[in-house]
Amino acid sequence: MKLTVMKLPDAIEIVSWKYPEPYSFYNFEDTQELMDELLDGTYFSVRDSRNQLIGFFCFGKNAQVPAGFAAGLYVGENVCDIGLGMKPELTGLGLGAAFMKRGMEFAVKHYAPSQLRLSVAAFNKRAIRLYEKMGFQEVGSFPSKETVFLVMNVEL
Repeated sequence: MKLTVMKLPDAIEIVSWKYPEPYSFYNFEDTQELMDELLDGTYFSVRDSRNQLIGFFCFGKNAQVPAGFAAGLYVGENVCDIGLGMKPELTGLGLGAAFMKRGMEFAVKHYAPSQLRLSVAAFNKRAIRLYEKMGFQEVGSFPSKETVFLVMNVEL
């Protein structure tokens, strides 16, 4: 899997992805503000060995959920926040561990953090199982609109 800084064609495709319920929560709204964020240099397209777009990662502030600040859960030294999404038709097929491992390796190489942190909707048990398998542990939670988010960290 190869990560490259996201370009407009990939951003357009990713915004069009539609996840089935209950994961439709992760669908993007096609706005100029979102497109600007996807193209700001913190988002990376992920391509497989056939050069097919299979997902994305983002790192830093854009991987944080704004309500997490009010809860005081985005603190710490040398922490890299990580956000991700996989193409809807590829989710649930057992590809998550390799995908997540590649994003974690990229973060370590490019940002040299002492820990990685992510936020995940509490209802997303499938993702939480994957993150726990990758060594992440829950360190807190916070509500945002109608959803509760878990914050998970892994020491490197």
